[in-house]
Amino acid sequence: MCIRDRDMTTDEGIKYDRSLLGVEHPIGTFSVTREMIVGFARSTGETDEKYIGSPDGTGDVVAPSTICNIFVNGVSRPDISLEFGDLSFFAGQSIECKSEIKPGDTLSATTRLEEVYAKTGRSGKMVFSVWRTTFTNQKDDTVALVNESFVRRNRSK
Repeated sequence: MCIRDRDMTTDEGIKYDRSLLGVEHPIGTFSVTREMIVGFARSTGETDEKYIGSPDGTGDVVAPSTICNIFVNGVSRPDISLEFGDLSFFAGQSIECKSEIKPGDTLSATTRLEEVYAKTGRSGKMVFSVWRTTFTNQKDDTVALVNESFVRRNRSK
């Protein structure tokens, strides 16, 4: 028996690589600039000077917590070897802002598999995997937590 086979387990009839649960995986370091903050805020329709600065283009700004979306978009996560379903898709996201993100901050991000669970819906059984990405700044302060859910199910017949 190889180590990978030993680490596979079945919960609620779900087979996946349980050894990945709770394990932190670095996903990158990101430098935050004023231009990035203002550009992102404007692209989302934000009008608060807190995020876009004063009309003359000056003034201090902080980032909307949703700015973390540009860093998690397209992140490559470890394969959990989930043995279920033939259709997968993004199921949702929540962002918890813990501290302000400011120009000049350098954010480090790690992600980890939080949980895998089954749920039955109108289309039948679905298996969800939930990943938590933690963003810390250069002072090692947690600035944001991003939870993302992905679902796998069998195609409708």
